[in-house]
Amino acid sequence: MKFSLPVLRTSFAAGILLAVFGIFSSIAVSQSGSMETLQPEELVKILQSPKSAQPVILNVGPHMLYSQAHIPGAEYIGAGSSAEGIDLLRTRVKALPHSTFIVLYCGCCPWDRCPNVRPAYKELKTLGFTNVKLLHIADNFGDDWAYKGYPVVKGQ
Repeated sequence: MKFSLPVLRTSFAAGILLAVFGIFSSIAVSQSGSMETLQPEELVKILQSPKSAQPVILNVGPHMLYSQAHIPGAEYIGAGSSAEGIDLLRTRVKALPHSTFIVLYCGCCPWDRCPNVRPAYKELKTLGFTNVKLLHIADNFGDDWAYKGYPVVKGQ
């Protein structure tokens, strides 16, 4: 079987691209795989359960988004991507037992580009919290929560 040089170059380049993509894909999976997530429909069920089972829900996204609409009972902490937001997060959880069920969410943008949830999650884990979950908002808070008819509080 004979191949011309352009075909070999194209095949080689395609192979290199696939290998690099595979490496970065596995890194992305392992980074998100180490974080515990919660789907919106799961949180809705939890919110409908007795008060004793309620998590501490912390919004770690932009204040404007929180003031437009947020999950009932959620507290605004500050952007997880900022030093100020992380400081406010530390202050908020300081008195909590490390076993406290905490749900973090943002909803500013698609999950894979959110700059806020991962730093906040990492900080809580570093502080020793063992029951932290990230609310998996695939696209944004509107599409993945509010427009699905899940409960919201507006204008606070």
